[in-house]
Amino acid sequence: MDHKEEICAAKLTDDLVVDILSRLPFKSFCRFKCVCKSWLTFSSDPHYCQKLPKVPAGFFYQDSDNSAVQLVSLSKNDEGIDGTLSFLPDYEQLKFIDCCNGLVLCEYRSNHTSPDILRFIVCNPATREWRILPDTQRDADNFYYKTMLGFDPSRSPHFCVFNFHEKRGTGNLVLGTRRVEMFSSRNSLWLVNSDLWDPENNTISVSVRPHVFLDGFLYAHSDLDVLVLEDVVAEAENIGVPPSNWTIKLPLHRIDCMADHCFRGCLGQFSGMLHYAVAEEDGHTVLIWSYADGNPHGWTVEHRLSMRNALGRDDFVHYEDGWIWTCNYEIIAFDLEREVLFLIDETTNKLLSYGISTRKVDEIKDGSHWYMYYVPCYSKLPDQEPY
Repeated sequence: MDHKEEICAAKLTDDLVVDILSRLPFKSFCRFKCVCKSWLTFSSDPHYCQKLPKVPAGFFYQDSDNSAVQLVSLSKNDEGIDGTLSFLPDYEQLKFIDCCNGLVLCEYRSNHTSPDILRFIVCNPATREWRILPDTQRDADNFYYKTMLGFDPSRSPHFCVFNFHEKRGTGNLVLGTRRVEMFSSRNSLWLVNSDLWDPENNTISVSVRPHVFLDGFLYAHSDLDVLVLEDVVAEAENIGVPPSNWTIKLPLHRIDCMADHCFRGCLGQFSGMLHYAVAEEDGHTVLIWSYADGNPHGWTVEHRLSMRNALGRDDFVHYEDGWIWTCNYEIIAFDLEREVLFLIDETTNKLLSYGISTRKVDEIKDGSHWYMYYVPCYSKLPDQEPY
């Protein structure tokens, strides 16, 4: 675009720009969102988002026997998205790990893979591109791995992977995270950090519940907190420098009972802000909170959703042994751009969607799986760097 074209484009009003974007095929709109932050903000603006193309979404899952990865699509406009990842080498032996903003992370195995190494592969099901990450070594026995993918196409074409090494003791007792390996696609390096937390005085245990990657920071569940961990750029001057990290206290923090899976709350993002959806103590209402650093109280309630209306019953919460809080539905994702909350109803064993504005409930699928919310991204993966 030359200087004159830039001036002409700058004179267009937001209404005209949105009208133009609304006429684009959804694949083109997805690509443009990745390269123009001002156009990306239109998708988060309640006044404009309903006029813009809706990108198809769905849920990736894999059965417990590690059979083929599958995609439950929520749209008819999903042509070209390979939900079984059949374009990957040895795709029958993949273990689905995570997905983030259109990219998918799997543990990569073949008949020749040594049991002493961890090997990951990152792919884009919409463009059918993939990258095999360099191998990393497994620890000794009694270590478990929780691996998360970080990708924000509006910020950078590069992705990162966080591999948390968690120590377990007798009786599978969690002793906390001992180190974190962090991979950057910028130059295909793993950086190891083993001194982020003092294991004697500050035990960190990261949950595999849905996380958020926003502005170069990973936001992940840790007990009743949100662990915030900075993505490290794998450059020479950063090697040996630990990334910034801190915790944010979650709302509805209770100390008089043990909450099942951190109240079964769920992290999300919208309009560049961290959000959190969680059930109240009686399970009758789900609150969706937004978090802002400048807010003296941190969290602000944005939505209150009645689960009585959604599920048609009143009995949600039970206490085991008088103090272990359990709920018979689970929030697995929410999308404020599309104004929808996703639930697993454990009473009927169904995956459901609940319209935040419409209050409409739709059944998506029977059966309970570990579902990961997926919205495709059509930006290209960065070129493979040598390693």
